[in-house]
Amino acid sequence: MKNEKAIGLFIVIAGFIILLGKLGVFGFIGRNFWPLLLLLPGIALYALFYARVSPSWSLVPAGILSVYGVLFSITNIWGAGLMRNLWPVLLLGIAAGLLGYGMVERRRPEYVYPAALIIGAVSIVLLAFTLLQTGIIYVLAVLLILGGFWLLVGRGRTGRSKGW
Repeated sequence: MKNEKAIGLFIVIAGFIILLGKLGVFGFIGRNFWPLLLLLPGIALYALFYARVSPSWSLVPAGILSVYGVLFSITNIWGAGLMRNLWPVLLLGIAAGLLGYGMVERRRPEYVYPAALIIGAVSIVLLAFTLLQTGIIYVLAVLLILGGFWLLVGRGRTGRSKGW
């Protein structure tokens, strides 16, 4: 009797899986959530390190996988065309991994921390140049104007008078 119920349950589950597959549920999940295949192992490596299960060098792939998972999630949601402007984030992933390792390693590897800072700085500069070629320059201009007005008008009222 128990074997019949187990076989029946297995058949019902198999039927649901086949039905969901034919309805395109698995294709939808695969198309939309594949970046989690990068992000979740990256987060897991961080968790394993901070649980004192994995060594400090595991922070290198943790940083790379986490940053790449976030990057590919963004491009998956708003379109792969964003990679035209966000490609420097690939370098930023390497920098994040090296920086994490360089900061926590007790022996302080001589070239890891400076390499992480250099790669990170190059990545941010390249990202700034690529983003300034897009419409974000208008957002930056508006933010600068609003910040200037705030310094001229709004800030003087809340504090001491500066002799205006």
